[in-house]
Amino acid sequence: MTTAETAAGVLPALADVPSGELRVAVLGVGMMGADHVARLHSRISGARVVAVSDANAPKAEQIAAEVPGCRVIADPLAAIADPEVDAVVLATPGQFHQEQVLACIERGIPVLCEKPLTMDAESSLAVVRAEDEYAARTGRRLVQVGFMRRFDPEYAQLRALIASGEIGEPLVVHCAHRNAAVPPHFTSEMMITDSVVHEVDVARFLLDEEITAVTVLRPRPSRHAFAGQSDPLLVVLEMASGRIVDVECFVSTGVAYEVRTEVVAEDGSAMIGLDLGLVRQSGGSSGAVRVTGIAPGFRERFGRAYDIEVQRWVDAARRGTIDGPGVWDGYAASAVCTAGVEALRSGQRTEVGLAQR
Repeated sequence: MTTAETAAGVLPALADVPSGELRVAVLGVGMMGADHVARLHSRISGARVVAVSDANAPKAEQIAAEVPGCRVIADPLAAIADPEVDAVVLATPGQFHQEQVLACIERGIPVLCEKPLTMDAESSLAVVRAEDEYAARTGRRLVQVGFMRRFDPEYAQLRALIASGEIGEPLVVHCAHRNAAVPPHFTSEMMITDSVVHEVDVARFLLDEEITAVTVLRPRPSRHAFAGQSDPLLVVLEMASGRIVDVECFVSTGVAYEVRTEVVAEDGSAMIGLDLGLVRQSGGSSGAVRVTGIAPGFRERFGRAYDIEVQRWVDAARRGTIDGPGVWDGYAASAVCTAGVEALRSGQRTEVGLAQR
């Protein structure tokens, strides 16, 4: 394949696929990866799963058997290199992401990488530089990061409201991220890197600016918290413009999965996450609010967002591009979480050291 063909957005081998379907390999078929296989097989158009790979061979065989024409390729790097694979969904553990994403860039195929992009800011920046070099040669971007909340209709509606200027300039954003329970290995650091990371991306998405500093406060822990775990946490994110985003992260509420976001602006406020759609207050008038129920888990709350995300990724990949958060977004989130973990350990406000774009 010539560089000119690549720059024009022609996917490797895609022209040879019957009906132009995107042939996808899903790497990692744990809970998230298995969901993506089922999603691609039953609810997404324009793509089919042709291969899966997982360290758990019996699980991979079981998942592959549920999809006609799907093979098991034990080595994930071999799956990326397979000539019958046009694109990759990456749901392997985070410590393998850097090598696997770089292999996708090297081969020149699109990849939807579940967060984190990599395990730390330094390796995420290396991925940014690798894709930047590829894009400079070909004019194409290949890597999309799985921050699915950007595709949730409520978050999209809230962002559009902010952009419209109808409630004035945002000043403060309040976020709550609550789980009914987490497994015993879920540490306070993981509350930052696995939970608050979503609010980090939400803050950047809604306000369209970078986070410059992080402070983490440890309230009195819940009696349901595991030994040594600080649960809940309060995380304060300082934005480049001086806006403040606060995040309550509480992972052992015993209730359900609650994710709420409220934007307080100069001329009104708006909230999502009440299972009522966007609730807006302005001009002294407000509607009565009655909460009708809370989603039991993240798949119920964000199932539609995942479907929209993957369908848009497939459509974009077939055009030779991406349609969503890219490598810089993954790197920025990693840099903020790195600062957040440092702030958690030190108890001090910690500045975010972002590289130059």
